[in-house]
This record gives sequence, C-alpha cells and structure tokens, in this order.
Amino acid sequence: MSSCLDAAHPETAPAATSRFRPAIHFSARDTWLNDPNGLVFYDGVYHLFFQNNPYGNVWGNMSWGHATSRDLLHWTEHPVALACDETEDVFSGSVVVDHGNTSGFGTAEAPALVAIYTSAYKAASKHSGTQAQSLAYSTDAGMTWRKYEGNPVLTRHSANFRDPKVFRYEGDQGACWIMVAVEAQHQKVVFYRSEDLKSWEFLSDFGPANADAGEWECPDLFPLAVDGDPDNIKWVLIVNINPGAVAGGSGGQYFVGHFDGVRFLPDAGSLVAPAGVSALGDSSAAAAALQQCLWLDWGRDCYASVSFSNAPDGRRIIIGWMNNWDYANQLPTAPWRSSMTLARELRLTAGNGSARLTQQPVLAGLCAGEELPAADEQMQSGTFELRNSSVRLPEAVPGSAQIIEAEILPQSAEEVAFHLFGNDEGSAGTVLSYNAATAELVLDRRRSGNTGFHEEFSSVESAPLVLEDGVLKLQIVVDHCSVEVFAQDGKVVLTDLVFPDQGYAENRLRVEGGLATVRTLTVTALG
Repeated sequence: MSSCLDAAHPETAPAATSRFRPAIHFSARDTWLNDPNGLVFYDGVYHLFFQNNPYGNVWGNMSWGHATSRDLLHWTEHPVALACDETEDVFSGSVVVDHGNTSGFGTAEAPALVAIYTSAYKAASKHSGTQAQSLAYSTDAGMTWRKYEGNPVLTRHSANFRDPKVFRYEGDQGACWIMVAVEAQHQKVVFYRSEDLKSWEFLSDFGPANADAGEWECPDLFPLAVDGDPDNIKWVLIVNINPGAVAGGSGGQYFVGHFDGVRFLPDAGSLVAPAGVSALGDSSAAAAALQQCLWLDWGRDCYASVSFSNAPDGRRIIIGWMNNWDYANQLPTAPWRSSMTLARELRLTAGNGSARLTQQPVLAGLCAGEELPAADEQMQSGTFELRNSSVRLPEAVPGSAQIIEAEILPQSAEEVAFHLFGNDEGSAGTVLSYNAATAELVLDRRRSGNTGFHEEFSSVESAPLVLEDGVLKLQIVVDHCSVEVFAQDGKVVLTDLVFPDQGYAENRLRVEGGLATVRTLTVTALG
C-alpha cells in the first residue's frame, strides 16, 4: 500500500469540540489542513487550495485540498485537487491563469490554470530525498487537475528547495514569468524566470536578513502603490519563518523595496539586520532587533500568508494559516484540525523611512458599499465615559462570529481592556488590552479556557502601538476559537487561537487606573 495512506480517517466530531468550529473562517470538513496554496481568482470565483491530509487530522500525506468562494467568507469544499502518491508528497505552491497560453496547456480563448508546486520526493522516486518544482494544469476552471508528464521542471538537487510563488512580470524587456521560492534552511529567497512555465533560468537570491533563526518558507512578492499613488510603486516581499517569529514559533515577516525583474533590493528602512538577527550574537540585542522587524502579525497564530493571483481591480488579498507549528498537531478539535485566517486586503502607507503594510479583514463583501452578509447589529453606542469601571457587551452568539469596532480616547486611564469569552466572576477569558505606560497592545490567553493541551500554548502576545491624535482604534473579530485584532486601521495586527470553556460567552469592556472616553462602540454578529 502507498505510504500516502498511513493515517486513519477520523469519523465523527466529539460534541465537546464541535463548538469550536469557526463560523466565518475556512476549516476542512473532517481532516487536517495547513498552508494556503494556489490562491487564485478565476471567472468570478476565489479558489483556495491548501496543504491537506486527506486521511487524518494530523500532518502527513501532503496533498492539495480545495475550496471555493465568491465573497471570501462562505466556502464550499471540493474533493482533493492534487493528491500525494507513492513517489511524492505535494507541498506548497501557487496557481496562475495562463492568459497567453505560454505553457500550451490550454488555448488563448480558454486559458489553463497552472499549478506550480513542490514535489517532496519519496524513496520510490529517482529524485528521492530532494524537493523540486513541478506543474499541474486544469482546463475546467480548477475543478480537476492533471500533473505534467515532464515533472519536475526545476530542481536544485536540494532537500529544502520549496514553496514557489509565480506571477507574471511586465518589464523593459517584455513579459515573463517570475518564480519566488526558498532554500529554506539557508534562509534564502531565490528568483527564477521563464517564458513558458516549463524552463527556468536563475536570476538572483536574497537573504539572510532580519528574522532568520528558523527556516524561511512560503515567500510572496508583489507591487503596491504607496498611499494609492500609482507613481509611487513599492514591492513587498513576504517571508514566513519557523521557528523564530516575534511571538514565538512560526510567523510572517515582510520587506519593502524594489524589484527590477532580476533582483529584490530592500529599502534601508526595511532592514534591521542585513546579515540576519541571528548574526547579532548577543541575545538581548537579537531580541530587540526582532521587535524592529516588519511583521505581518504579532500574534501566535498567523503563518504561511500568501496572496491571490489574478485578483480583480488590482487588489492584493492574502490568507494565512491560523495556527503555529509549536502545537499545531495537538489542537483540541476533531475530526477537523486547523483553519485559515480571514482574507485580508493589503495596502501600503508611507512612514518610518519606508512604506509599511496595513491589513483590513474582508468582511463587507468585495464591492464598495456592500453590506455585511447576514449581519445582525447587536450594539451601537454614542459617546460615553468609563472611569475605573466596565460595561457589558453582547455575548458571543453560537453559530456566529462577532465584530467589535471601537474608537477610544484612553486619556488618564492606565489600561483599556476587552475581556472576551469570559464568565460572570471575571476569573476566565481572553484579554485584549492597551497599556498606556508601555504603549503596547497586549493579547493574553493564559485564562482563555483549554490551554493545557500543549505546554507552549498558554501565552501573552504584545505589539508596539502608537495612538493617532490620542485615539485607540480597534476592530476585533471574535470567532468560536480565535481572536483577530486589527488596530489603528490595520497598522498593527494580532491573531491568536483560543478554546473557551463550555458556556463562557461574556464580553466586557473595562477601564482601569483613570478615565477613558469611548467615542464609538459597535458590536455586530456575522454568521
């Protein structure tokens, strides 16, 4: 029997864990998932492929699962798209729409979708022990796939050459395909070009730089206009790292700079340690440098974030894996295990010697002015004050996620805190707080419910936060087993998993150590 079938398929969801199933985040029906792969928009549909174990709910038998959506909130899961076999596991990669039929897999009138994925070769293959890049293609809008008989199309005879992100590049010398991949254990991003997706030419590499204590994985490269100015284009290079992220374990960092079709050159304001944080030697200096790196998310549970190809209107939308390799296989859910973050739209804003990313969750559909689907406004307040006191918010609603939006003037208050998934006694729950003395946003899940399933799970995350005109702006998305925080219009983002105790649904806003003015406070349920 193939070694691809080495895990039992889970059958039913224990009642104790089915309540953790997210309402608006994608999770596989009854199996394991990790990295999002092959994100692509085609013919009005968003396709999410993902690392999947079709035969169990722990990592293994790596294949590409598949789900589709028209609004990035409601997903339909489909059969496995690219399956592992006796010669290869199907690791991460990307999908492009071959509009010009450069590969010959489709036609000019009916372009093929082409997947570029990493073949992790097994003992039964002549390429055993290596990772190389391979192709598969679909001529029916992504619903069925055929692996290319000429695979692999690119090898470095390396054991850790993986995660190709491919995009169409228009330069002075014409158009070509660019591949961005990694030599994971050398902390290097490697760049290649191709005319037909089959033959590849090496261009350059980048790294180590900034956070480099662990393996580099799942890169992405794309242009964005700074503050929407089409005459000021910067390139963003995302590099995920495991372990060695700012909150511990796995996470995503990014660089902002210039790409000329051959090499990526980061802005000086994007570099903390050009040779890598690990080269600093002194642990305190390395820790300080790590805090200065550019992080997609300051929480524990956002990894392998990559963007959609072919997205409409030039929008740059990413999805990440909402988990952390420190404890990923032990999450207390069954038969499904793990989920994706919300889709997030990226923008660049000027500041701090270089541009910086902002992220906004895609919650209001994909058209300007479109209302929240199936939304139920639970609370909307005018201005009020709190001094060393609290106000109770609507409770978490089974079957729905909650979006809490607030603008608060902390004034003399020492701390402004949202207590989520709590109990009447206030002795349990997840706490999101702004600390005025340290100018930090802190997410504390130590009393969030079930934290004992792994020794690394109980944690406190923090991120530096600068008030704007004295105002704290928060958008908090609370789903059944997660808290995603978008602060200061998405300049600071924290994502953590939580597993609340049964019946713990109380939410509360508390002010301690002085006076704070709440300018706006809205709570909305979204199913």
